[in-house]
Amino acid sequence: MTKQPTVVVLHGGTTPSATSEIERVAEVRYATGEQLAEALPGADVLFVWHFRSDAVRAAWPAADSLRWIHAASAGVDRLLFPELLDSEVVLTNSRGVFDRPMAEYVLGAVLSFAKDLHTSVRFQDREHWQHRETERIEGKKVLVVGTGPIGRAIAGLLGAAGMAVSGAGRVARSGDPDFGDVHASTELAGVLGDFDYVVLAAPLTEQTKGLIDADALARFKPTARLINVGRGELVVQDDLVRALQEQRLAGAALDVFETEPLPESSPLWEMPNVLVSPHMSGDTVGWTDELVHLFLSNLRGYAEGGQLRNVVDKQRGYVSGSERN
Repeated sequence: MTKQPTVVVLHGGTTPSATSEIERVAEVRYATGEQLAEALPGADVLFVWHFRSDAVRAAWPAADSLRWIHAASAGVDRLLFPELLDSEVVLTNSRGVFDRPMAEYVLGAVLSFAKDLHTSVRFQDREHWQHRETERIEGKKVLVVGTGPIGRAIAGLLGAAGMAVSGAGRVARSGDPDFGDVHASTELAGVLGDFDYVVLAAPLTEQTKGLIDADALARFKPTARLINVGRGELVVQDDLVRALQEQRLAGAALDVFETEPLPESSPLWEMPNVLVSPHMSGDTVGWTDELVHLFLSNLRGYAEGGQLRNVVDKQRGYVSGSERN
């Protein structure tokens, strides 16, 4: 009989549901960030349930038998430290769980801006009646930065709503089945001014960090809106605040931030043209069960010597093939 793998589950105080299912397949150790170094020796697999934790790098010297790390998230930027990059340890992510929910969030943000729903809520709180005209979204031009599965789900839903969607990715191309035209991310400066909405759904890498800075924001239409469901560090937040304060940008919907939780002192909270949500765009009812079931599917395959799904290219920072180059 094949020996069960030993799995360490890194959690932040709350362990995932369906732990009994994991325990049927593997010997399981549960650890917080402070306990991780003690739990790792002899472990084959690390399940990073607390995906916002930075504990893995600090505990890395204790990972003497580790062969596979799975992240309960689509983004893996916190795990791309040099020691892991240089190792033979395989890294996988939870690609596929968040695609449609995040696309629905983006569509909701677009509709909120176009139909001025956020202002209606503020006026309702004040019992203030003020008639306004709103916008159509049909025919509006939207650029989705990031052409992986999440970006493609966003493109499909916005396109179905009648918007004219283009993409921005690693490689420029035309005739893409979801985006039509895809612009190279390195050439964003030349095209940002063409769009009514810019949606950020790219992974955080050295190439994308600070992608939307003061220079990029200066190229937006003053009537354009920015929607960020990728990573907070894709945007230079102080530059965005200034652009909004100076009315060089019509609005922003932000689900991710440079610092999370967003500090109470941030001016973004009080801006009437900004939608703030607490990193929840992909978190729909039942999402934690989906994350566990995806890991379990991979774990069962691993225990039987099969191929792992969602293997991350550690040099690129995302699953190879998640962009159609």
